[in-house]
Amino acid sequence: MGRLGHYLWPAGRPDLKRRVVVAVVSLAAAKLATVIMPIFYGRAVDALSPGSLSADGDAAKAVALPLGVILAYALARFGMQGFAQLRDFVFARVAQSAVRQSAVDAFRHLHALSLRFHLERRTGGLSRVIERGTKGMEFVLTFMLFNIVPTLLEIALVVVILAEMFDIWFAVITLASVLGFVGFTLTATEWRLKFRRSMNERDTEANTRAVDSLLNYETVKYFANEKLEIDRYEGAMRAYSRAAVASRGSLAALNAGQAAIIAAGLGGVMLLAALGVMRGNLTIGEFVAANTYLMQLFMPLNFLGFAYREIKQGLVDMERMFDLIDTPPEVRDAAQAVPLQVTDGAVAFRDVDFAYDPRRPVLCGVSFEVPAGRKMAIVGPSGAGKSTITRLLYRFYDIGSGRVEIDGQDIATVTQDSLRRAIGIVPQDTVLFNDSIGYNIRYGRPEASDAEVEAAARAAQIHDFVAGLPDGYDTLVGERGLKLSGGEKQRVAIARALLKDPPVMVFDEATSALDSETEKQIQSSLDRVAARRTTLVIAHRLSTVVDADEILVLIDGRIAERGRHADLLSQGGAYAALWARQQRDPAAEETAAPGQEASAAASS
Repeated sequence: MGRLGHYLWPAGRPDLKRRVVVAVVSLAAAKLATVIMPIFYGRAVDALSPGSLSADGDAAKAVALPLGVILAYALARFGMQGFAQLRDFVFARVAQSAVRQSAVDAFRHLHALSLRFHLERRTGGLSRVIERGTKGMEFVLTFMLFNIVPTLLEIALVVVILAEMFDIWFAVITLASVLGFVGFTLTATEWRLKFRRSMNERDTEANTRAVDSLLNYETVKYFANEKLEIDRYEGAMRAYSRAAVASRGSLAALNAGQAAIIAAGLGGVMLLAALGVMRGNLTIGEFVAANTYLMQLFMPLNFLGFAYREIKQGLVDMERMFDLIDTPPEVRDAAQAVPLQVTDGAVAFRDVDFAYDPRRPVLCGVSFEVPAGRKMAIVGPSGAGKSTITRLLYRFYDIGSGRVEIDGQDIATVTQDSLRRAIGIVPQDTVLFNDSIGYNIRYGRPEASDAEVEAAARAAQIHDFVAGLPDGYDTLVGERGLKLSGGEKQRVAIARALLKDPPVMVFDEATSALDSETEKQIQSSLDRVAARRTTLVIAHRLSTVVDADEILVLIDGRIAERGRHADLLSQGGAYAALWARQQRDPAAEETAAPGQEASAAASS
């Protein structure tokens, strides 16, 4: 509730604060009109009774009195509805601002969390947490302010009026009924909360499985595992159905108990009112007024049970969203972090140790320097730690010991935003947004012009392909770029990196999905790009790095060999053996080493 106050009364937004004040005043006015209506209604009944009409000989007065009371009743009813609508209209912008801001806060925080967090969580589940959390906030804001609070105010006013107009016992029975209703609702709602939580968990699980399966649609088809996916989804939905039935049954029990309490309270007050009429202590109009008060009170009171249950559920949903927002980022900017100042773009790793899991070191004492404008290649078997170096350069993880520097600045002391803006990458596994080809290329520099996008596409050898499509650069690539081939996706990624035009460039298996002819064409473009940038190349095909200024051979997280291509061949070591094998079989794959680094990242 404290977190809600932050969004309900936002700092620096006097316009929204004024709206909150106007809404609260309208709420009070609507409730005052509500409690006045039964009084006018009862007076109108008394004024229209045969005894009242014939008791006074003034015919004009006999007509004017009931008409005046009826007019007052109509105005009070209009005031009740009019002020309520004004309240809703004025508060709508406040509520939507709170919903928008909370969703943006959650989304912003998700992007601030570490790579490790996103590797361990499922996208479908995260999106559902935010969706339910924002909806819960909207419900709680609206109903807490406009249902719970006004209903409590109305109860207090009705109890006072019943005690003053009728008898203290009217107030006692009404108050006892209200307290009994509230107590039962609180207890029963807490009891059934576990059923609702279980239902939500099963719903999240089913949604996560569905999204995960659809995102991997092509893999499902490859292995003809549609039945497996359907069975898994059906199992999740079956668990959800069981939880939903249990939740619905507990709701029926709650509603039955509430109905019994309302009936008892209403019957008791009406019995007292009937006895008062029979004894001559109350008029028929007062009997009607008492009945109207109780009916008018129990209608929102009955809704109070629903509102409380939904508010409780909204709080549960908000709790998960706020827990997500409160998840601390693993990688944070230092307190005195400053923007990275890139002059030359020289990169250095100095005695770096790193492990995804402390029990499984990935890098051990890795040291190297890439002078400005030079090209360094890192080769070695899978699991040796090559891609981990890229992740540490981007500071997706904090290292265990040592330093990573750009132009002599420790990247742990600069802002992450400025660091990542200085580096461009062409990853091995290219994932594109479900948007146009033009959008995906322009993502490297969103403010780039169409001409600049086209120039980058030409450099990446993809312009002719795009120009030949019916929709050109407006062609949609599909979910994760599945409408494009692997080579086409990789060329889009190359164009995107070229458009970013950073001082430091990383090619992580940049041409692995290309055929030999296209690889030669793009390699020449990459060589031109690398000629004026500091370049780090993670390579499998050694033929693509023979011109590197230095080649590092990484084995088991340590640098086993280093030097230029010719020097490494002359040494006859691990590099020479790998070169010989690839010369015999150019399509040969790397031999996977034990403790593959991707597995280490996932398992940690």
